[in-house]
Amino acid sequence: MAPKGEEPTKEEAFDPDEYMDYLKIKQMQKEGGAGASSGARGGVCPGGQNGIMLILLVIISICAILMVAELGSVISFASHSSQPAPVIINNGDSSGSIPTSSSVKSVSGGEESQHVPNELPPTNNVGENVCEGKNPKVPNAQCIVDAVVNVGPQAGANVTKGYKGDLVVDYKPILTPYWQNGMCPVNVHWHLGTEHYSLGQYDETGTGPKIEGGSTDGQEESGFQCKLYDATDVKFTRPYEFKHCIGMQVGQTYEVHWPHSAAGACNTPNQYQTPFYDGVFCRDDILTDTAQQVGVQSQVFVIVNDESYFYPDLFRGMIVDGEMGQDIAKYTGSSTGSARSNTVCSPYSPITWHVDRKCHLISASTFDKMCADMKTQRDDMSDDLHPHGSRALVSDNLVANNQNDRRGRLLRASE
Repeated sequence: MAPKGEEPTKEEAFDPDEYMDYLKIKQMQKEGGAGASSGARGGVCPGGQNGIMLILLVIISICAILMVAELGSVISFASHSSQPAPVIINNGDSSGSIPTSSSVKSVSGGEESQHVPNELPPTNNVGENVCEGKNPKVPNAQCIVDAVVNVGPQAGANVTKGYKGDLVVDYKPILTPYWQNGMCPVNVHWHLGTEHYSLGQYDETGTGPKIEGGSTDGQEESGFQCKLYDATDVKFTRPYEFKHCIGMQVGQTYEVHWPHSAAGACNTPNQYQTPFYDGVFCRDDILTDTAQQVGVQSQVFVIVNDESYFYPDLFRGMIVDGEMGQDIAKYTGSSTGSARSNTVCSPYSPITWHVDRKCHLISASTFDKMCADMKTQRDDMSDDLHPHGSRALVSDNLVANNQNDRRGRLLRASE
Protein backbone atom coordinates (compact mmCIF):
# COMPACT_ATOMS: atom_id res chain seq x y z
CA MET A 1 0.00 0.00 0.00
CA ALA A 2 1.33 3.38 -0.90
CA PRO A 3 2.12 5.69 2.00
CA LYS A 4 -0.32 8.51 2.65
CA GLY A 5 0.18 11.32 0.21
CA GLU A 6 1.52 9.15 -2.62
CA GLU A 7 -0.62 8.00 -5.57
CA PRO A 8 -1.21 4.16 -5.63
CA THR A 9 0.50 2.31 -8.44
CA LYS A 10 -1.46 0.37 -11.01
CA GLU A 11 -0.23 -2.85 -9.56
CA GLU A 12 -1.83 -2.13 -6.17
CA ALA A 13 -5.53 -2.76 -5.56
CA PHE A 14 -7.70 0.39 -5.62
CA ASP A 15 -8.91 1.59 -2.18
CA PRO A 16 -11.54 4.47 -2.34
CA ASP A 17 -10.94 5.69 1.23
CA GLU A 18 -7.24 5.81 0.76
CA TYR A 19 -7.67 7.74 -2.48
CA MET A 20 -9.85 10.37 -0.77
CA ASP A 21 -7.14 10.85 1.85
CA TYR A 22 -4.67 11.32 -0.93
CA LEU A 23 -6.78 14.07 -2.61
CA LYS A 24 -7.26 15.90 0.68
CA ILE A 25 -3.48 15.94 1.30
CA LYS A 26 -2.78 17.27 -2.21
CA GLN A 27 -5.35 20.05 -1.77
CA MET A 28 -3.74 21.10 1.50
CA GLN A 29 -0.30 21.14 -0.10
CA LYS A 30 -1.64 23.28 -2.95
CA GLU A 31 -3.15 25.83 -0.58
CA GLY A 32 0.06 25.91 1.43
CA GLY A 33 2.11 26.53 -1.68
CA ALA A 34 -0.07 29.52 -2.63
CA GLY A 35 0.50 31.09 0.79
CA ALA A 36 4.22 30.54 0.50
CA SER A 37 4.18 32.11 -2.95
CA SER A 38 2.38 35.20 -1.60
CA GLY A 39 4.93 35.48 1.21
CA ALA A 40 7.75 35.30 -1.34
CA ARG A 41 6.26 38.36 -3.04
CA GLY A 42 6.60 40.31 0.25
CA GLY A 43 3.02 39.93 1.48
CA VAL A 44 1.27 37.98 4.19
CA CYS A 45 -2.28 36.78 4.55
CA PRO A 46 -4.18 39.86 5.69
CA GLY A 47 -5.94 37.99 8.43
CA GLY A 48 -2.78 36.37 9.79
CA GLN A 49 -1.15 37.31 13.08
CA ASN A 50 2.21 37.88 11.39
CA GLY A 51 0.70 40.52 9.10
CA ILE A 52 -0.92 42.41 11.97
CA MET A 53 2.33 42.45 13.93
CA LEU A 54 4.28 43.80 10.97
CA ILE A 55 1.75 46.61 10.36
CA LEU A 56 1.94 47.62 14.05
CA LEU A 57 5.73 47.71 13.93
CA VAL A 58 5.66 49.97 10.86
CA ILE A 59 3.20 52.38 12.53
CA ILE A 60 5.28 52.51 15.73
CA SER A 61 8.45 53.23 13.73
CA ILE A 62 6.80 56.12 11.87
CA CYS A 63 5.51 57.63 15.12
CA ALA A 64 8.96 57.41 16.70
CA ILE A 65 10.53 59.23 13.74
CA LEU A 66 7.93 62.01 13.94
CA MET A 67 8.44 62.42 17.70
CA VAL A 68 12.23 62.76 17.31
CA ALA A 69 11.78 65.40 14.60
CA GLU A 70 9.31 67.38 16.75
CA LEU A 71 11.64 67.23 19.76
CA GLY A 72 14.46 68.67 17.63
CA SER A 73 12.23 71.57 16.59
CA VAL A 74 11.31 72.33 20.21
CA ILE A 75 14.97 72.36 21.28
CA SER A 76 15.91 74.68 18.41
CA PHE A 77 13.05 77.08 19.24
CA ALA A 78 13.98 77.15 22.93
CA SER A 79 17.61 77.98 22.18
CA HIS A 80 16.59 80.95 20.04
CA SER A 81 13.92 82.12 22.49
CA SER A 82 16.44 82.34 25.31
CA GLN A 83 18.03 85.38 23.66
CA PRO A 84 16.83 88.76 25.08
CA ALA A 85 14.14 90.41 23.01
CA PRO A 86 14.65 93.94 21.73
CA VAL A 87 13.00 96.72 23.71
CA ILE A 88 10.00 98.13 21.82
CA ILE A 89 9.09 101.73 22.60
CA ASN A 90 6.44 103.92 21.02
CA ASN A 91 6.63 107.49 19.80
CA GLY A 92 4.70 109.83 17.56
CA ASP A 93 6.01 108.41 14.28
CA SER A 94 3.15 107.37 12.00
CA SER A 95 5.12 105.19 9.59
CA GLY A 96 3.99 101.97 11.24
CA SER A 97 7.46 100.48 10.72
CA ILE A 98 8.75 97.69 12.93
CA PRO A 99 11.87 98.72 14.89
CA THR A 100 15.13 96.87 14.45
CA SER A 101 17.78 96.58 17.15
CA SER A 102 21.00 98.53 16.97
CA SER A 103 24.05 96.62 15.84
CA VAL A 104 26.58 98.04 18.31
CA LYS A 105 28.67 95.21 19.68
CA SER A 106 29.55 94.97 23.35
CA VAL A 107 33.24 95.06 24.20
CA SER A 108 32.81 92.50 26.97
CA GLY A 109 30.94 89.71 25.21
CA GLY A 110 30.81 90.49 21.51
CA GLU A 111 27.00 90.26 21.52
CA GLU A 112 24.90 92.76 19.61
CA SER A 113 23.06 95.25 21.81
CA GLN A 114 19.31 94.69 21.70
CA HIS A 115 18.43 97.36 24.24
CA VAL A 116 17.88 100.25 21.84
CA PRO A 117 15.52 100.29 18.83
CA ASN A 118 16.72 101.99 15.66
CA GLU A 119 13.22 103.25 14.95
CA LEU A 120 10.18 103.89 17.10
CA PRO A 121 6.73 102.62 16.13
CA PRO A 122 3.65 104.88 16.32
CA THR A 123 1.97 105.76 19.59
CA ASN A 124 -1.41 106.92 20.81
CA ASN A 125 0.20 109.20 23.41
CA VAL A 126 -1.71 112.27 22.25
CA GLY A 127 -3.97 114.69 24.05
CA GLU A 128 -3.89 118.06 25.80
CA ASN A 129 -0.63 118.98 27.51
CA VAL A 130 -1.95 120.74 30.61
CA CYS A 131 1.58 121.78 31.67
CA GLU A 132 2.51 123.62 28.49
CA GLY A 133 3.37 127.27 29.09
CA LYS A 134 3.51 126.99 32.89
CA ASN A 135 7.13 128.17 32.91
CA PRO A 136 7.03 131.48 34.84
CA LYS A 137 10.14 132.72 32.98
CA VAL A 138 11.57 134.69 35.86
CA PRO A 139 14.71 136.49 34.61
CA ASN A 140 18.16 135.93 36.07
CA ALA A 141 19.38 138.37 38.70
CA GLN A 142 22.64 139.94 39.78
CA CYS A 143 24.20 137.73 42.43
CA ILE A 144 25.68 140.59 44.47
CA VAL A 145 24.22 144.10 44.81
CA ASP A 146 26.01 146.68 46.97
CA ALA A 147 28.24 143.95 48.39
CA VAL A 148 25.20 142.02 49.62
CA VAL A 149 23.98 138.67 48.31
CA ASN A 150 20.90 139.48 46.24
CA VAL A 151 19.59 135.96 45.62
CA GLY A 152 18.84 132.71 47.36
CA PRO A 153 21.50 129.97 47.70
CA GLN A 154 22.88 128.72 44.39
CA ALA A 155 23.90 125.41 42.77
CA GLY A 156 26.03 123.54 41.73
CA ALA A 157 28.17 123.56 44.77
CA ASN A 158 31.11 121.72 46.25
CA VAL A 159 29.60 118.49 47.63
CA THR A 160 32.79 117.02 49.07
CA LYS A 161 31.99 115.36 52.37
CA GLY A 162 32.48 117.87 55.19
CA TYR A 163 32.16 121.00 53.03
CA LYS A 164 29.77 123.77 53.99
CA GLY A 165 28.93 127.03 52.25
CA ASP A 166 29.18 130.50 53.75
CA LEU A 167 25.63 131.68 53.04
CA VAL A 168 23.63 131.42 56.25
CA VAL A 169 20.05 130.25 55.67
CA ASP A 170 17.21 129.32 57.99
CA TYR A 171 15.72 126.43 56.02
CA LYS A 172 16.73 122.81 55.60
CA PRO A 173 16.90 120.49 52.59
CA ILE A 174 14.61 117.50 52.21
CA LEU A 175 16.36 114.60 53.94
CA THR A 176 14.13 111.73 52.78
CA PRO A 177 13.54 110.40 49.24
CA TYR A 178 11.47 112.79 47.15
CA TRP A 179 8.71 110.24 46.51
CA GLN A 180 8.06 110.14 50.24
CA ASN A 181 7.27 113.86 50.05
CA GLY A 182 4.61 113.68 47.34
CA MET A 183 7.02 114.64 44.56
CA CYS A 184 7.68 113.04 41.17
CA PRO A 185 10.30 113.54 38.43
CA VAL A 186 9.14 115.99 35.76
CA ASN A 187 12.16 116.00 33.45
CA VAL A 188 15.60 114.54 32.80
CA HIS A 189 18.54 116.35 31.22
CA TRP A 190 22.33 116.31 31.54
CA HIS A 191 25.38 118.54 31.39
CA LEU A 192 28.77 118.19 29.70
CA GLY A 193 31.13 117.54 32.58
CA THR A 194 29.92 118.19 36.11
CA GLU A 195 28.48 121.32 37.65
CA HIS A 196 29.12 120.00 41.15
CA TYR A 197 32.55 119.27 42.63
CA SER A 198 33.47 116.17 44.64
CA LEU A 199 37.12 115.99 45.63
CA GLY A 200 38.75 112.78 44.43
CA GLN A 201 35.75 111.80 42.29
CA TYR A 202 34.93 114.60 39.86
CA ASP A 203 37.34 117.49 40.24
CA GLU A 204 40.07 119.44 38.43
CA THR A 205 42.26 116.29 38.14
CA GLY A 206 39.68 114.29 36.18
CA THR A 207 40.41 113.27 32.60
CA GLY A 208 38.58 112.29 29.43
CA PRO A 209 38.81 112.33 25.64
CA LYS A 210 39.09 115.54 23.68
CA ILE A 211 35.65 117.12 23.60
CA GLU A 212 34.03 116.79 20.20
CA GLY A 213 32.03 119.94 19.53
CA GLY A 214 31.12 120.79 23.12
CA SER A 215 27.51 121.00 24.21
CA THR A 216 24.88 121.54 21.55
CA ASP A 217 22.81 124.27 23.20
CA GLY A 218 24.99 127.12 21.99
CA GLN A 219 27.23 127.03 25.07
CA GLU A 220 30.71 125.54 25.11
CA GLU A 221 31.20 125.40 28.87
CA SER A 222 32.21 122.01 30.21
CA GLY A 223 32.49 121.07 33.84
CA PHE A 224 34.72 118.80 35.88
CA GLN A 225 35.51 115.24 34.86
CA CYS A 226 35.74 111.91 36.66
CA LYS A 227 39.00 110.03 37.20
CA LEU A 228 37.80 106.76 35.64
CA TYR A 229 38.83 107.34 32.02
CA ASP A 230 41.50 104.98 30.66
CA ALA A 231 42.66 105.62 27.08
CA THR A 232 44.21 102.13 26.92
CA ASP A 233 40.88 100.40 27.63
CA VAL A 234 38.75 99.95 24.51
CA LYS A 235 35.45 100.42 26.33
CA PHE A 236 36.38 104.10 26.87
CA THR A 237 37.45 104.73 23.27
CA ARG A 238 35.37 102.55 20.95
CA PRO A 239 32.73 104.77 19.26
CA TYR A 240 29.03 104.07 19.72
CA GLU A 241 26.48 105.01 17.08
CA PHE A 242 23.79 106.85 19.01
CA LYS A 243 20.33 106.43 17.48
CA HIS A 244 18.43 108.91 19.65
CA CYS A 245 20.79 111.04 21.76
CA ILE A 246 22.63 113.94 20.12
CA GLY A 247 26.20 115.13 20.62
CA MET A 248 27.24 112.33 22.98
CA GLN A 249 30.73 110.85 23.23
CA VAL A 250 32.09 107.62 24.70
CA GLY A 251 34.57 108.30 27.52
CA GLN A 252 33.06 111.66 28.50
CA THR A 253 31.71 112.63 31.91
CA TYR A 254 28.09 113.79 32.19
CA GLU A 255 26.07 115.01 35.16
CA VAL A 256 22.44 113.91 34.91
CA HIS A 257 19.65 115.91 36.60
CA TRP A 258 16.11 114.76 37.43
CA PRO A 259 14.01 117.76 38.59
CA HIS A 260 11.16 116.75 40.94
CA SER A 261 8.11 118.70 42.02
CA ALA A 262 5.04 118.36 44.21
CA ALA A 263 3.19 120.41 41.57
CA GLY A 264 4.02 118.07 38.70
CA ALA A 265 1.38 116.19 36.72
CA CYS A 266 2.43 113.03 38.53
CA ASN A 267 1.31 109.65 37.16
CA THR A 268 -0.24 111.18 34.04
CA PRO A 269 0.92 111.38 30.39
CA ASN A 270 1.94 115.01 31.10
CA GLN A 271 4.40 114.19 33.89
CA TYR A 272 7.59 114.78 31.86
CA GLN A 273 8.13 118.22 30.35
CA THR A 274 10.68 120.27 28.41
CA PRO A 275 11.54 122.85 29.56
CA PHE A 276 11.48 121.34 33.03
CA TYR A 277 9.98 124.52 34.47
CA ASP A 278 6.68 123.58 32.80
CA GLY A 279 6.69 120.39 34.83
CA VAL A 280 7.84 121.97 38.10
CA PHE A 281 5.05 124.59 38.02
CA CYS A 282 2.41 122.51 36.20
CA ARG A 283 -0.33 122.57 38.84
CA ASP A 284 -1.37 125.94 40.23
CA ASP A 285 -1.61 126.88 43.91
CA ILE A 286 0.49 123.92 45.10
CA LEU A 287 3.94 125.34 45.81
CA THR A 288 4.13 127.18 49.10
CA ASP A 289 7.58 126.06 50.34
CA THR A 290 9.89 125.34 47.42
CA ALA A 291 12.72 124.05 49.61
CA GLN A 292 10.41 121.24 50.71
CA GLN A 293 8.40 120.80 47.49
CA VAL A 294 10.93 121.12 44.66
CA GLY A 295 14.14 119.11 44.38
CA VAL A 296 16.70 117.75 41.95
CA GLN A 297 18.49 114.41 41.90
CA SER A 298 22.00 114.52 40.46
CA GLN A 299 24.26 111.62 39.44
CA VAL A 300 27.54 111.58 37.51
CA PHE A 301 28.49 109.03 34.83
CA VAL A 302 31.32 108.21 32.46
CA ILE A 303 30.03 106.72 29.20
CA VAL A 304 31.52 103.37 28.11
CA ASN A 305 30.83 101.14 25.12
CA ASP A 306 30.25 97.99 27.15
CA GLU A 307 26.85 96.34 27.55
CA SER A 308 27.75 94.92 30.96
CA TYR A 309 27.15 98.47 32.26
CA PHE A 310 23.65 98.71 30.79
CA TYR A 311 20.84 99.98 33.03
CA PRO A 312 17.30 99.75 31.59
CA ASP A 313 15.53 102.78 33.08
CA LEU A 314 17.77 105.82 33.60
CA PHE A 315 14.85 107.96 32.43
CA ARG A 316 12.92 107.83 35.71
CA GLY A 317 15.52 108.83 38.28
CA MET A 318 18.79 108.32 40.08
CA ILE A 319 20.10 104.75 40.19
CA VAL A 320 20.07 103.47 43.75
CA ASP A 321 21.74 100.07 43.59
CA GLY A 322 24.91 98.76 45.23
CA GLU A 323 27.27 101.70 45.72
CA MET A 324 25.23 103.84 43.33
CA GLY A 325 23.06 106.46 44.98
CA GLN A 326 24.41 105.78 48.48
CA ASP A 327 26.84 108.62 49.32
CA ILE A 328 24.48 111.56 48.91
CA ALA A 329 25.04 115.25 49.64
CA LYS A 330 21.83 117.14 50.47
CA TYR A 331 21.61 120.92 50.48
CA THR A 332 19.48 123.80 49.22
CA GLY A 333 20.45 125.60 46.04
CA SER A 334 18.93 126.79 42.77
CA SER A 335 18.50 125.80 39.15
CA THR A 336 21.75 125.70 37.19
CA GLY A 337 22.96 125.90 33.59
CA SER A 338 25.67 127.78 31.74
CA ALA A 339 23.56 130.96 31.54
CA ARG A 340 24.28 131.40 35.28
CA SER A 341 27.61 132.22 36.93
CA ASN A 342 28.96 133.87 40.07
CA THR A 343 27.85 137.20 38.67
CA VAL A 344 24.45 136.33 37.15
CA CYS A 345 22.40 134.00 39.36
CA SER A 346 19.25 131.90 39.15
CA PRO A 347 16.09 133.31 40.75
CA TYR A 348 14.69 129.79 41.26
CA SER A 349 15.78 129.27 44.85
CA PRO A 350 15.66 127.68 47.38
CA ILE A 351 15.20 124.11 46.14
CA THR A 352 16.65 120.87 47.51
CA TRP A 353 19.52 119.03 45.84
CA HIS A 354 20.39 115.33 46.35
CA VAL A 355 23.81 114.77 44.73
CA ASP A 356 25.63 111.45 44.44
CA ARG A 357 29.26 112.16 45.39
CA LYS A 358 30.63 109.19 43.41
CA CYS A 359 31.45 108.68 39.73
CA HIS A 360 29.93 105.67 37.97
CA LEU A 361 30.42 103.86 34.66
CA ILE A 362 27.37 103.38 32.46
CA SER A 363 26.87 102.08 28.93
CA ALA A 364 26.28 104.34 25.95
CA SER A 365 23.19 102.24 25.20
CA THR A 366 21.75 103.23 28.59
CA PHE A 367 21.76 106.88 27.53
CA ASP A 368 20.43 106.01 24.07
CA LYS A 369 17.59 104.01 25.62
CA MET A 370 16.81 107.00 27.87
CA CYS A 371 16.67 109.30 24.84
CA ALA A 372 14.33 106.85 23.12
CA ASP A 373 12.08 106.96 26.20
CA MET A 374 12.13 110.76 26.09
CA LYS A 375 10.89 110.67 22.50
CA THR A 376 7.82 108.70 23.58
CA GLN A 377 6.50 111.37 25.94
CA ARG A 378 3.46 113.50 25.19
CA ASP A 379 5.49 116.70 25.47
CA ASP A 380 8.26 117.33 22.97
CA MET A 381 11.52 116.69 24.87
CA SER A 382 13.81 117.04 21.83
CA ASP A 383 15.54 120.09 23.35
CA ASP A 384 16.91 117.83 26.09
CA LEU A 385 18.30 115.03 23.91
CA HIS A 386 21.80 116.58 24.00
CA PRO A 387 24.21 117.61 26.78
CA HIS A 388 23.83 121.15 28.09
CA GLY A 389 26.69 123.43 29.09
CA SER A 390 27.80 123.46 32.72
CA ARG A 391 27.70 126.35 35.16
CA ALA A 392 30.99 127.34 36.76
CA LEU A 393 31.39 126.07 40.32
CA VAL A 394 29.44 128.36 42.65
CA SER A 395 31.59 130.41 45.03
CA ASP A 396 31.39 129.76 48.77
CA ASN A 397 29.54 132.99 49.55
CA LEU A 398 26.61 131.87 47.36
CA VAL A 399 26.37 128.32 48.75
CA ALA A 400 24.03 127.51 51.66
CA ASN A 401 25.53 126.41 54.95
CA ASN A 402 23.05 123.55 55.38
CA GLN A 403 24.74 120.71 53.48
CA ASN A 404 23.81 117.36 54.97
CA ASP A 405 26.45 114.66 55.28
CA ARG A 406 26.02 110.90 54.82
CA ARG A 407 25.09 110.28 58.46
CA GLY A 408 22.14 112.66 58.27
CA ARG A 409 23.83 115.41 60.31
CA LEU A 410 23.49 119.03 59.16
CA LEU A 411 26.82 120.85 58.81
CA ARG A 412 26.31 124.36 60.14
CA ALA A 413 28.39 127.48 59.83
CA SER A 414 29.26 127.32 63.53
CA GLU A 415 30.93 123.89 63.17
